[in-house]
Amino acid sequence: MRAVISGIPGVGKSTILTMVSKKSQYEIINFGSLMLDMAKELDLVKTRDDIRKLEVGTQRNLQKAASNKLGKMDNIIIDTHMSIKSPAGYLPGLPAWVLTELMVSSYFLIESTPEEIMRRRQNDPTRSRDGDTVKDIDEHQQVNRYYAVAYSVYSGATIKYIYNPDNHPEVAAENILMGL
Repeated sequence: MRAVISGIPGVGKSTILTMVSKKSQYEIINFGSLMLDMAKELDLVKTRDDIRKLEVGTQRNLQKAASNKLGKMDNIIIDTHMSIKSPAGYLPGLPAWVLTELMVSSYFLIESTPEEIMRRRQNDPTRSRDGDTVKDIDEHQQVNRYYAVAYSVYSGATIKYIYNPDNHPEVAAENILMGL
């Protein structure tokens, strides 16, 4: 079984996935970290935040290589993004060639209010975040919903929307665990 758990930067996905990993038998693989390792080997970037600033063709090649590796693994949860906001526009996090490799059985899309996400981003000094407004965050979450539906149509997998309330990520983690 392969599941995808996604959410925009600052939604609390990493915190929730740490909780899910402690209570499930699935290995959690971060798609971006896999791409980062590959990009570092090619001396293209220094940080994961730099990947989304690469030329779109380079990002696609990294996606292909990472999905090929993940497609050979079983019983995993893939931590990734439905869409990546880049200077050129929104890039699909799971284009057709990735979906074909992964054969996902379910998608989980973690969401919060744009205001909660903005506050979390402002309080996270460990990442280099873009200067998004609340309106930008709302748009990105809507784009993610559209992408999730398209991926579901293509793959036949289910989608479950998971709300992550402020200061209670365990609620979101439990909702994911019930859906696995």
